[in-house]
Amino acid sequence: MTASGAGPRAVHVILPNDIDDPTTPSGGNAYDRRICQGLAASGWAVHEHAVHGGWPRPDATERADLARVLAGLPDNAVVLLDGLVASAVPDVLVPQARRLRLVVLVHLPLGEAAVEPRHAEGDTLAAAVAVVTTSAWTRQRLIDLYGLPADRVHVATPGVDEAPVVPGSAAGSELLCVAAVTPHKGHDVLASALAAVADLPWTCECVGSLTLDPDFVDRLRRQISGAGLAGRVRLVGPRTGDDLDAAYAAADLLVLASRGETYGMVVTEALARGTPVLASAVNGLPEALGHAPDGSRPGLLVEPDPAALAGALRRWLGDADLREQVRRSARGRRGTLTGWAVTSALLSNVLGAALVTSGRPA
Repeated sequence: MTASGAGPRAVHVILPNDIDDPTTPSGGNAYDRRICQGLAASGWAVHEHAVHGGWPRPDATERADLARVLAGLPDNAVVLLDGLVASAVPDVLVPQARRLRLVVLVHLPLGEAAVEPRHAEGDTLAAAVAVVTTSAWTRQRLIDLYGLPADRVHVATPGVDEAPVVPGSAAGSELLCVAAVTPHKGHDVLASALAAVADLPWTCECVGSLTLDPDFVDRLRRQISGAGLAGRVRLVGPRTGDDLDAAYAAADLLVLASRGETYGMVVTEALARGTPVLASAVNGLPEALGHAPDGSRPGLLVEPDPAALAGALRRWLGDADLREQVRRSARGRRGTLTGWAVTSALLSNVLGAALVTSGRPA
């Protein structure tokens, strides 16, 4: 949907062109889609502009296309930009910052994604009237990296849909990993940990794109086969909708061995079903896991290395009392989760303030 004219309570949203591609689902794309829907439901006129490009590494033509989209927007328009598009192109964004009210939504700081130069992201964010992050960890990271004024950096954590409670099996042996198969997500760490507990009964289904890093996927398949786990670790590719719901419904434990995550939407998706989580104690993952009302953790946090992960898996699989304790905590945490309407309301507040902002910050 595209349109001209800012008007009252209008926002132009700049999105990666693959936002609705079912073959490459991601937390960032899901977040963007849900907040566009939520803003529209709350009365905003949402004008979407999906821009083609190899974000966050666009070529010259893709930069020029983005520049043309921004140049076509009316003066003083409120513009919400996905950080994957915005953060690497200050040469495109900064010249528009005096004319447009730019708000950047940062899912993953480029400094965490090994995209350089890092100062490019800082220049872009400094030109925005507001920055929105998806976790408190990301907010503090951006403030520390770039010295942004704290009152211009906001948090709108992802929402989660209600789902039926999954009782889980007595043995707790059905493991699930939901993540694109890339080095950053730590599937190699997970495979090594699983090999170390091969004497115990379990199966592990890995749901996520297999096309983003084919060389890594090939190495992972060889690693799994070499460890004798080919029949127990299944790389099933991406799933969405009912198929993804079915994967969650069959799981006893969500396992996420990521080397870094700014939040981890799959964590709260599991917790919405009362399913415990075993995850890396890095970046925003402890925040996503959170605590039950009684202060307990609804899962286990470990360092992202095979030995630590294997030790936690052995504890989970071998201790029925631990499984019951963590399941109770996960069900308690389930009641504290918020939906997407809350996330959209937080975005709406930031955009509403941008409507009355005079333009680029001093």
